[in-house]
Amino acid sequence: MQHKVTKGPLLDKSGNLCEAGFAFALDKEYDRKAIKVAKFKIKEWDYYYMGNNHRGVAFTIDDNGYMGLASCSILDFDKATYITKSSMCAFPLGSVNLPASSVGGVSYWKDKNYELKFEVNGKKRVLDVDIKDYNEGKPFKAHMELMENVDGSMVIVTPFDKPKHFYYNQKINCMIAKGYYDYDGEHFVFSDKDTRGVLDWGRGVWTYKNTWRWASLSGVCDGHEVGFNLGYGFGDTSAASENMLFYDGKAYKLEDVTYEPPKKEDGSWDFMKPWKFTSKDSSIDLTFTPIVDRCDCTDVVIIKSLQHQVFGKYNGYIKVDGIKAEIKDLVSFAEIVTNWW
Repeated sequence: MQHKVTKGPLLDKSGNLCEAGFAFALDKEYDRKAIKVAKFKIKEWDYYYMGNNHRGVAFTIDDNGYMGLASCSILDFDKATYITKSSMCAFPLGSVNLPASSVGGVSYWKDKNYELKFEVNGKKRVLDVDIKDYNEGKPFKAHMELMENVDGSMVIVTPFDKPKHFYYNQKINCMIAKGYYDYDGEHFVFSDKDTRGVLDWGRGVWTYKNTWRWASLSGVCDGHEVGFNLGYGFGDTSAASENMLFYDGKAYKLEDVTYEPPKKEDGSWDFMKPWKFTSKDSSIDLTFTPIVDRCDCTDVVIIKSLQHQVFGKYNGYIKVDGIKAEIKDLVSFAEIVTNWW
């Protein structure tokens, strides 16, 4: 059995989690002031990915205590190419002022070159990005609108094996998305007929080294709205997994999942060969065929991050509660990330 958390404060008076488990909404109240560690250890971010089978864009605003970041990615699946550029600042310590909840407010970043604004009004989200020098002196501008389309989201409250350390995370999948971006002489329009988006909303205090696996999909297949959140490996998830299916406007809790890229002869992962997704109860059977690996490695002495966010096509099915959600040639991503921070 997986434990569903009750409504109430996220942290107790000592700064420890009141309860671990999952939910379909932000039932636990996040209060930055209740955290009982140094400000430079607190990590907060809003990450949006929007795409279809041809193009995708991803925008991030982070306040990770010792480091702040604004990031923008363009992905071209027809050409199997990507561009990721970021702006960073040292020791924001909460000054980015990200909202305490995903259900309202404005996430905003502005410096000499980058301006990102994520505004939430009910179920509608409006994202505006304006970068003067995005890549090789070329500007980037985007306007995206997203509308929530599922009665429920993936929420997990995860402890670590260290007092006052936790992760509070929400994924809102299958948001109907539309908008455009301008870059390098091209005005690319995303249609709400085939473009869907996901929000990764995270707040917490982590231990130094962690590896997580996250796979996400939001799309339309044979007239059905279908998506999923699949992940594991991060913190103590004995109270609940973060696995969910989203199908025709409803969220369904899933049990375990296992996946990884195939191995090369030297034992390392071959990220660009097909991956298999399975579960103990055979409810999940997916094949993920990579198109492009958005790889990023940062190594600054004690701070290190090794990221492989791989985009490709999903095929297969997920079964739950008498539903068999078929997935055919839908493009999204799966990632394996190790951080020392």
